[in-house]
Amino acid sequence: MGCCAAIVAIAVSTPAFAASTLETVKARGKLICGVSLANPGFAAPNDKGRMEGFDADICRSIAAAVFGDGDKVDFVPTNINTRFQALQSGEIDVLSRQTTMTFSRDASLGLDFGPTVFYDGQGLMVAKSLNVASAKDLDGAAICTLPGTTTAQNVSDYFRSVGGKFELVVFESPDENRAAFYAGRCQAITSDRSDLASIRAVANNPDDYVVLPETISKEPLAPAVRQNDSNWRDIVSWSVWMLMAAEEKGITQANVDEKLKSDDPEIQRMLGASEELGKMLGIDNKWGYNVIKSVGNYGEVFERNIGEKTRLGLTRGPNAQWNAGGLVYAPPFR
Repeated sequence: MGCCAAIVAIAVSTPAFAASTLETVKARGKLICGVSLANPGFAAPNDKGRMEGFDADICRSIAAAVFGDGDKVDFVPTNINTRFQALQSGEIDVLSRQTTMTFSRDASLGLDFGPTVFYDGQGLMVAKSLNVASAKDLDGAAICTLPGTTTAQNVSDYFRSVGGKFELVVFESPDENRAAFYAGRCQAITSDRSDLASIRAVANNPDDYVVLPETISKEPLAPAVRQNDSNWRDIVSWSVWMLMAAEEKGITQANVDEKLKSDDPEIQRMLGASEELGKMLGIDNKWGYNVIKSVGNYGEVFERNIGEKTRLGLTRGPNAQWNAGGLVYAPPFR
């Protein structure tokens, strides 16, 4: 009895000695966010060295929620093989890197995922000169890809289902992978469709390549945090949902000051004009205002970085708002 009581006491008291992620981030004075090495549209430095992209703006929204300043963030480039270790070890506070939420990753890596920020799916891209109209026509093809991802299993499952054969050619880095495909070492390259759009955009002649129509998997891309820190996960999750809800409510980076005067009770709560939602998270009550003022709403983030007027030219598709035929849906702020 006494032995068991001592064990319980130790188990209960131990967490008190570990600083939460929020405490660590606040003490440091900046967020450390893991992003891709260089993936135009999602995370890549511009000509002045400033990190830009969809995933980078997710990082900035979290920094804005915590500090009121979306620029209080350091970006750490991570590769496919080290991204999870960087988070597990505490090198980064959050991973925002076109990462698919899967059962095994969620259950076995000591990670928790936030909301899906981009609903994606795996595809295949080929040179137009091949005159291939469908992935089914790639029987026997060599296909370029990267290691440590879900793509190999997905493409194996697909070709098994259609009765085709293929040769998977694996390269260690995105640069090698792209270069091999451009040089014709593979008849096709496979990745998430958003990533294929990025690969196509940086080619010398983007019009020489076409993404085939088949989507062969579901790839819900989401930010990840370490397990067992529910407050930090809440901050990351609600920062993302703030972007989504702001678009639904018509709140933009340009009109957010005007919206502070809105008669809509939910907008008042979102922007900190009433109640104290921020206090529940351990951050400023105007955190939602700060998020939108820093990066805009979800639609603005999407269109600015990867939308139809950018080099990637992506349509909203499933990433449209729920009331416009898409899957983007934020829980209520109340």
